[in-house]
Amino acid sequence: MGVSKTPKNFLSFARKPEVFDWMVKIRRKIRENPELGYEEFETSKLIREELDKLGISYKHPVAVTGIVGTIGTGKPPFVALRADMDALAMQEMVEWDHKSKVPGKMHAFGHDAHVTMLLGAARCFKNIGKSCRFCMICKPSSASSVSGTVLLVFQPAEEGRKGAKKMLDAGILENVDAIFGLHVHPTLPLPQVGSRVGPIMAGGGFFKAVVTVGMFQGGNAVNVIPESVTIGGTFRAFSHKSLNYLKQRIEEVITMQAAVQRCNATVDFTLADPPLNPPTINSEELHKHFLKVADDIVGTPNVKELELLSGAEDFAFFQEAIPGYYYFLGMLDGTHEQAHLPHSPYFQVNEDALPYGAALHASLAARYRLQHQPTISLAEGKPHDEL
Repeated sequence: MGVSKTPKNFLSFARKPEVFDWMVKIRRKIRENPELGYEEFETSKLIREELDKLGISYKHPVAVTGIVGTIGTGKPPFVALRADMDALAMQEMVEWDHKSKVPGKMHAFGHDAHVTMLLGAARCFKNIGKSCRFCMICKPSSASSVSGTVLLVFQPAEEGRKGAKKMLDAGILENVDAIFGLHVHPTLPLPQVGSRVGPIMAGGGFFKAVVTVGMFQGGNAVNVIPESVTIGGTFRAFSHKSLNYLKQRIEEVITMQAAVQRCNATVDFTLADPPLNPPTINSEELHKHFLKVADDIVGTPNVKELELLSGAEDFAFFQEAIPGYYYFLGMLDGTHEQAHLPHSPYFQVNEDALPYGAALHASLAARYRLQHQPTISLAEGKPHDEL
């Protein structure tokens, strides 16, 4: 089977009615039961139940509620696929049959779709891998000369609580060569995908100080001048150098301006742990890899270069440890009058995007695995040409 045909086969499989309906059912169940960061116990349980049904082994708990599934030979190369699991603390305003059943909590950023797509990729591996000489992911026996392992990373607490850092500290990326992450995009048409090489999303941090920037908290009476005031804000940049420079200048400007007014000022950057979220920076090598796979699945006209995004993403912590790649999958289909942005109480997922996400995940990992086979000496024997 040709290399370029396998991504299409993954997509064809993921679009089968029985597979698509299975993904839709999972996505809606997660949507109905949103859980905040490090509280994703039922979501984690659902994922483990599906992995058990697929015969996929996993480690749990990792970083409280996280899961790391393993498919393949258990040998190099190791490639990881990541999906975030947590919801947001907000009331859903979408009136439909699968509205959030938990007051004040909602999947308003597509993480329910991300989990579903990664489970869809797992099912693609387990089914197509049985007969596909290109994929060979699910054949750990000596019958396959293709080595390699895919890690399925189900991450908790992406929304401001840096679950990626906690999973990284737990050692999940030891010996892993590359990691891919996916996010749905509400204003990008389906089936377009978008990304860019180098910085794609900002890094940032929070501060609390005596300046007028985002939050102003003073006295309780209109005719009394308070002894002190507290304000806070965020800062964003697209490189580590710029991020550290902003941090330095914020402190300098605040303390100096306070001194001009004969006041004292302190600046606290430790409102989060760790205090800074690094920028999301895509590997050049993985960008080339992504372009080839995306072209095979959605076609060159549907592969777009995105502008820099000011939002922050804790996937960046993984990218600080190993080469990583983060990209977006469009959901806009023209049937909705307005596409609601993430963190909106009206945010919705176009479920037609689910098969594309599953196929992209599966194809990125399968091709990476095949193209990064370990070198075998003549004494050890020459690998067969699986193509």
